[in-house]
Order: sequence, then structure tokens, then C-alpha cells
Amino acid sequence: MNTGAPWPTSETAAARVLEMQTKLHRWAGENEDRRFDDLHNLVCDPAFLMVAWGRVKGNAGSPAAGVDGQTVRLIEARRGAEVFLRELRADLKATAFRPLPVRERMIPKSGGRLRRLGIPTLRDRVVQAALKLVLEPIFEAGFKPSSYGFRPNRRTQDAVAEIQYLGTRSYEWVLDADIEACFDDIDHTALLERVRRRIEDKRVLALVKAFLKAGIITELGQQDETLSGTPQGGILSPVLANIALSVLDEHFAADWEGPMRTAMRRRTRRRKGLGNWRLVRYADDFVVMVSGTRAHAEALCIRVAEILAPMGLRLSEHKTTVTHIDEGLDFLGFRIQRRRKRGSGQRYVYTYPSKRPWPPSSGRSGC
Repeated sequence: MNTGAPWPTSETAAARVLEMQTKLHRWAGENEDRRFDDLHNLVCDPAFLMVAWGRVKGNAGSPAAGVDGQTVRLIEARRGAEVFLRELRADLKATAFRPLPVRERMIPKSGGRLRRLGIPTLRDRVVQAALKLVLEPIFEAGFKPSSYGFRPNRRTQDAVAEIQYLGTRSYEWVLDADIEACFDDIDHTALLERVRRRIEDKRVLALVKAFLKAGIITELGQQDETLSGTPQGGILSPVLANIALSVLDEHFAADWEGPMRTAMRRRTRRRKGLGNWRLVRYADDFVVMVSGTRAHAEALCIRVAEILAPMGLRLSEHKTTVTHIDEGLDFLGFRIQRRRKRGSGQRYVYTYPSKRPWPPSSGRSGC
């Protein structure tokens, strides 16, 4: 490696990364069975590391230090970003890079509960960002339209608009699902198996596994193993969670692209007393919109639990409910409910900001 060679400018690096991401996405879309090798060289590429550094530096959480106490400001003041990245690249190329445990930080949630964040070191964040730049375009090519969370060019409002659209077209029963501790409980073996379906490069797979197994330093200073899950707060975690939860997307897409593929087939199913359904998922928050009966929605609750079980995930018994669109539901900070328009007999599905994160409703029932 020519350590004295000039590094690319920010503009040159961004252009190269975009070019390679476009190619990776195209190749992945052209052949859904293709497994990608020789990706480690991209993770080590100066352009990818430069863009990764920029992403980490621009992140709102960049001032937070991991267990080694290093911050962006400290690195830039003492060594400079280029020296830091050159050393990191050398470790990656020599396969000497090892992630450190994440630092635990407990964040208050509604109802007095706490949510655990895991703050990686700055070095680990940059490598995770570089991995994301490489892996995301490959897996994006295979992700289904029902998934909205942590994906390029998709927003919370898009998922809410899809629920509103379906609610006006006879999809009136809603399985409003909650996964218990999703980011904490994802099974590593099952997740890595899904990653291997598209990634053949053993060095990249080893990096992903190393981040999953890095451990956590609790607020009390105790080091715990991470036997499952992917820490909230890690840059790579949303992509890995989407890979894991795409088992849901694929299952429901098979229904929609098969027995429910055409409007005529869906009408035939309804005449026979069968239901039709669509999944709308935003990360680990999702609903299944059902054109049918409450019983159809309740039966889907059992099916969803069976789909999630191999990934080490389970539905919350208390928070997973079946409700009618007229009773309304809260999703991603919005209240979605069908109401009669004042002064007319017409009913419309309205969306407006939710007053509470999880308002219980007397009309709701568990699965």
C-alpha cells in the first residue's frame, strides 16, 4: 500500500462511492441469486472511508464518545482525519481491525421505561458506515415495497399514507403489531444466514459478525456479552434489522404476488369468505391491513409469530392488537382513523399527530 499517496477530495470520494453503489445496486437487481465477493476492498477504499467519516462527523450523535473516549473533535485536533483514516485502513487491510464493546446509555421512554442505546467507538462507527455504504445498495435491490424504515428516499409519511390509502379501500381490520425488544433479540445465526444469501466475501462477513459479538460496557462498568441482537445506536444496525425483518416482507409479498395478485382473484377470495391483506412495515413497527373480518386479522397474528420465531423474535402479547379502522390506531406518531365527514354521509380516513405514543382504546382486543 502506498501510504504516501494523496487521498481523494470529498467531492471525488462522493462521486466514486455513488458510482460503485449504483453498480452494486444494478448488479444485485439483475440477478437476485448473485452473491457478492471482493467487497472488503471497497470497505477499505479511501473514497468509502472518506465518505463514511463525513457521515459519522455529520451525525447528530457524533459528539458522543465510545468506550475509548475518542471524539471527532479530538481526532481532528490531535491527529487529523486523514492520519486517522490511513491508520484505520491499514488495520482493515491487514485484517487486524477488532471492534471494541459499545458503551451503554439508557434513554428514558414513555411510561417510565428505559431504552438501551449502544454507542460504538469512533473507529467502529466509521467502519460500520463504510460497511453500510457497501451493503445497503445490494440489499436494497431485494427489499420489498412494504418496508419503509431506514431506507433511501422513504419516509414515515409514506408508510402512513399507505395505511390511509388501504383504509379507504376496504382494508378495514388492522393487526397492529409490536415486536418485543426487536433490536436486542435478533438471532445472530439466523441474521448472518440471511446476510450470506447475498454476501460471499468472508472478510466482510467476519466484520459484520465481529460487530454483532463486540459486547457492551454497561453504565455500571460491567462488560456483558452480546449473544443476540444488534445495538440501537450502531450505524449498521438499521440495515441489519431490515435484513432480519425482511422475512416478513417476503412472506406477505408472496401472498400478494400469488393468490392475491389481481383484483379479480381478490374479489373471488372475498366471495369465498377468505381475506386479503397488505403489510406496511417501518423498521420493527408494522401493521397488517386486512380486507375481511376480525377473525382473519387474528389468524394472521399467529402466522406472524411463526414467521418471526426463527429470527429469535416474538410479538408482545400486551401491545399486539387487532382493531378496526373506525376505532383508529396510532402509528409512527400519527393517529389514523376513519370518520364521518361533518355534514355528510361520507366517511374518510384521516391522519393527524397522535396525542400519545400508545393510547389504549376500549375497542381494541389482543390477538
